[in-house]
Amino acid sequence: MAKPELEFVDYRQFEEVPFSKVEGLSERVVAKDPESGVATRILIFAPGTDTTPNGVQIHDFWEELYIIEGTLIDLTLNQEFTAGMVACRPPGMEHGPWVSPTGCKTFEVRYYSK
Repeated sequence: MAKPELEFVDYRQFEEVPFSKVEGLSERVVAKDPESGVATRILIFAPGTDTTPNGVQIHDFWEELYIIEGTLIDLTLNQEFTAGMVACRPPGMEHGPWVSPTGCKTFEVRYYSK
């Protein structure tokens, strides 16, 4: 099964659910293929969120992100990323952990490539 067809809608129509064991981190999944796990989502960091408990992240899929609003600080890189910035992470790329003193929303697409 592929991701569903979807015309423009308010992203807030998708349920906001906690993501991982980190307090203040949640997601709104816009579309997901349950067979492959590829997904499109809005990831939401409440003000003060610290993803240190999740450690450095490494995935086996591609991940492309756009910061919609707010800021993220990568604790490994000691670098702040702000609204309007983008990232493209190939499988195996290390990233995070993150803190977001003021909160942040990112648009994220995950996929596998042959």
